[in-house]
Amino acid sequence: MNSDFPRVLTLLRKERKISQKKAAEDLGVAQALLSHYEKGKRECGLDFLIKASDYYNVSTDYLLGRSPVSNGAVISNTDISESTAPEKARNLSPDELSAAFAKKLLTNSIDVIYSLIAKTKNAVLTDKIHNIFSYSVYRAFRIIYRSNPNNDKNIFKIPEENAYHLVSAVESIAVSDAISALSSASEKAPAISRSMLENEYGKNASVLLNTVMNCEKQIEKL
Repeated sequence: MNSDFPRVLTLLRKERKISQKKAAEDLGVAQALLSHYEKGKRECGLDFLIKASDYYNVSTDYLLGRSPVSNGAVISNTDISESTAPEKARNLSPDELSAAFAKKLLTNSIDVIYSLIAKTKNAVLTDKIHNIFSYSVYRAFRIIYRSNPNNDKNIFKIPEENAYHLVSAVESIAVSDAISALSSASEKAPAISRSMLENEYGKNASVLLNTVMNCEKQIEKL
């Protein structure tokens, strides 16, 4: 049974503020059966999958969790060429193109996150999220720096044997502080939904949601 379908089916209905009874009537099934679909107790047939896809105006790939965006689009490294000068794109080696693609995924995701942070008007939250990103940059740079054993280790004050678990510790503190900043905010943060992200951020929303999906796939393997 597809584990993403019940979650996405429920999410779509709630995002559109449709009651389960109304959705069941529109989809031509009993409310009890729709409830079973949403809870993952029953697996739907192809006919219902297509009906739900048309009803919520999303792709079947999105309903099945195969794509993070409603139209089923997949971000690929061909998108690099669209935003890179043709002559430069032609000169990229496969490894360089892969690195450029990976960079695009992260930078576009971060652009959306900082835009969302700005909407919260929460300076403390902004600071703590910045710290979280900074610690990730620090960790990544140390890993790359060690790729050549001849690199001078004196560039860092903290010995390598202590650095990784210490930066993980301060990162955890920053995460805790960021969550605490939410409860102390004077203004309510804006509502975020997949449709809002797609409407406001376009392809960048696809990139962010793709990153979320890939991260959760890795987490589920633990």
